[in-house]
Amino acid sequence: MVVTGGAGLIGSALVWELNRRGFDKIYVTDRLDRTEKWRNLAPLRFEEYFEGDDFAKLLEDDRDLPSDIHTVFHLGACSSTTETDSAYLVHNNFAYTKKLAQWCLRRDVRLIYASSAATYGSLETDLSESRDLQTLRPLNMYGYSKQMFDLWAQRHGYLDRLIGLKYFNVFGPNEDHKGDMRSLVNKAYYQIRETGKIQLFRSYRPEYADGCQRRDFLYVKDAVKMTVHLAELDVAGGLFNIGAGESRTWLDLAHAIFKALGREPNIEFIDMPDYLRPKYQYLTCAVMDRLRATGYTAPVTSLEDAVADYVGNYLEKDHRLGD
Repeated sequence: MVVTGGAGLIGSALVWELNRRGFDKIYVTDRLDRTEKWRNLAPLRFEEYFEGDDFAKLLEDDRDLPSDIHTVFHLGACSSTTETDSAYLVHNNFAYTKKLAQWCLRRDVRLIYASSAATYGSLETDLSESRDLQTLRPLNMYGYSKQMFDLWAQRHGYLDRLIGLKYFNVFGPNEDHKGDMRSLVNKAYYQIRETGKIQLFRSYRPEYADGCQRRDFLYVKDAVKMTVHLAELDVAGGLFNIGAGESRTWLDLAHAIFKALGREPNIEFIDMPDYLRPKYQYLTCAVMDRLRATGYTAPVTSLEDAVADYVGNYLEKDHRLGD
C-alpha cells in the first residue's frame, strides 16, 4: 500500500496505526522540506520512501512502481487554510490528486483520499455528506481546492469508486512541523510554558460568548482508526465525514490543556485579525451517520482524555507516535 503525506500529522499516524496492525509493506511518499517532520518517520516501519515530486513522475510510468500496490491512502496536500497562492493549491491539491486517481482507476487500485470539512464553508448545521456538492461554498482557497477534486470525481462518475474523507479538526502527536496550522493544543502547550496563559479569539457574534465558539475536535488516533476501518470494508465509495460527531468550545479545550499540565486556567481574549473575521466559523459538528452505518462502533476518545494523552505522553516527553 501507499501513504502519501506519510510524514505529516494524519499520514504518519496512519502508518503508525498500520504498523500496530502488523502491516509494514508500506510505500511512503511526502516532501521532506526544511522542517523536522522527518522525525515523524523515524520510529515507523515502511518498505520504501519516495519524495513527492519523484513519486509524481513515477505515476506516469506504471512499470516503475511496485506491482503489489492494492491501496493508496492519499493524505498529502497543502493544508494551510491561509495559503493565498491559488495556482499552487490547484497544482498540489487538485491536479496531483486527479493524476493519482486516474492511475488508481486504471490499475483497479483502491484510493482513499483526504477531502476536508473546509468544503462545508460557513455551514453550521447538518454538515452531512448527503448535501449537494454544487451547493457548498468553501470560505478559503484551501477548501475550494479540495472541493474541486470532489466535484471533478463526481462529474466524471468516479466518486462512487473512490473514498473521500472529510476530516474535521484533527489534532495530536506529529504536528510540530505544521507551523501556524498546528492545533491549539500544540500552540497552547508552548504558550503556557512560556507565558503561563492561553490566548483565545474574542467572539464577534452576540449568541457566542468569548471562547464559546465551537468545533468538532477529533484525536488523530481516532481519525486513523476510522480511516483504516473504511479501507478494510468492501463499502461503496463516496464521501465520509471523519469527526467526533459533537462540538466542544475553545474554553473546553483550554481547560483540558491546563488540567493536563496541572495548572489553574489563565485565559486571555484577544482581537481576531480583520482578514479572518468574515471567514471564521463559529460552529462545526460532523454528522457521523454514514460512517456508523458501515458498522464502525468504536467510541471516540473524549476531548479531555485525548488532550491528557497528547500532552502527557507526547508533548511533555518530546515523543512522536511509535517512540
